Amino acid sequence: MEHLPDAYRARTLSTDALRSSFLVQGLFTLGAITLRHLDLDRVVLGGAVPTGAPLTLEAPASMAAEYFTERREVGILNIGERGAITVDGARYAMDRRDALYVGRGSKTVVLGSDDSARPARFYIVSYPAHATHPTTHIPRDSATASDLGSSERANCRRLAKYIHPAGVRSAQLVMGVTELMSGSVWNTMPSHTHSRRSEVYLYFDLPNDAVVVHLMGEPAETRHLIVRGEEVVLSPHWSIHSGCGTSNYAFCWAMGGENQDFADMQAVDMGEIK
Repeated sequence: MEHLPDAYRARTLSTDALRSSFLVQGLFTLGAITLRHLDLDRVVLGGAVPTGAPLTLEAPASMAAEYFTERREVGILNIGERGAITVDGARYAMDRRDALYVGRGSKTVVLGSDDSARPARFYIVSYPAHATHPTTHIPRDSATASDLGSSERANCRRLAKYIHPAGVRSAQLVMGVTELMSGSVWNTMPSHTHSRRSEVYLYFDLPNDAVVVHLMGEPAETRHLIVRGEEVVLSPHWSIHSGCGTSNYAFCWAMGGENQDFADMQAVDMGEIK
């Protein structure tokens, strides 16, 4: 398991050290499943890109588990082309931007692509689970969505909740996708922190020559990360998490911790940001 610096150590890090500590790269490798087990509410992040035979999600040694969901739940979002996920023999067709919640105790999870030349790209987020909830497919169009922001503030966006207390239930995972509209580039500003949970952002659907300048750190000790497509930023409870892109983009947000209330956050006044 990988450990993150605390807030005090983060103030002293160089650019490279900050990136190696809080930016996850290289999750999406053709024909493989890549996993990272992190000491951030014990999250496991992964990417799976099936290009030939389907790929089976197996527990890494750091879990000391017989199978991946023995004590865990999983959210899986397809950011690629059409594919399917088979959980204990039940097959779920996965279009682009569809999600699947996999409940604790599901013994086999197999991920495949409909066309190996145009593969699915499955983003995997997993937290420990104290309760069992049913495996549920969430099509993109059935997510609970709302339109937010304004063109004047360059933050018109569609926020879609996939896994949350008023929708598909989980033990602690809350997960969704925010999509910035054309001409809008800002996310989550004014910003906030979360005292009772941590959050991870997967940025995707960026043009190859685009980046997001992601703001992190304590409100009065901000730092930034230059983030490209299919990279993940880790946000501990003490860190803000905002971003401004050179183009519009989308990001998958996922949270784990002791509180699933979406509105449980500590707002940061714009006058406090430094």
